[in-house]
Amino acid sequence: MVIAVARFVDRLNELIGKATAWAIVAAILVSAINAIVRKVLGTSSNAWLELQWYLFGATFMLGSAWALRANEHIRIDIVSNRLSKRARDWIDVFGHVFFLIPFAALMAWLSVPYFQLSFASGEVSSSAGGLIIWPAKALIALGFILLLLQALSELAKRLAIIAGALEDEGSPGGHGAPPAAPPAADR
Repeated sequence: MVIAVARFVDRLNELIGKATAWAIVAAILVSAINAIVRKVLGTSSNAWLELQWYLFGATFMLGSAWALRANEHIRIDIVSNRLSKRARDWIDVFGHVFFLIPFAALMAWLSVPYFQLSFASGEVSSSAGGLIIWPAKALIALGFILLLLQALSELAKRLAIIAGALEDEGSPGGHGAPPAAPPAADR
């Protein structure tokens, strides 16, 4: 049951991460349009700049859980690669239990009221022509909630792997992955 929930969280974060990756394309388009309008018409808008920041924030906040799920988060490879798989698994468990989960839980707990207050007050940017603020604050809360869920998913899977109840599927990428074999023509 726990692994089924973990797999659901994995799929959810992968879907959200892939959808959010398109925010980079949108940010590039907004940036290009803003630059063209500024150069051609000699005018700009704070809303366009803030929209770029929102899109970047969405990519970062909503993509973090996907990066964790894909094993693309930061590691110290020079140390990690010298350890046994079992030792790396236990380090992951320790890091999730004592660092990632408490941090993500605290940030989710603090960011939800932060968003709610902004939404309830109708907070807007202090910049002339700026955007409403609550969507950015909602991204912070949602991002940490998704990261917390993914951290719990990773912890459950790692414990199941250590116990021998789940085969380690690993990730095809990631910092701990061995280098890919060269194509047959290069051998």
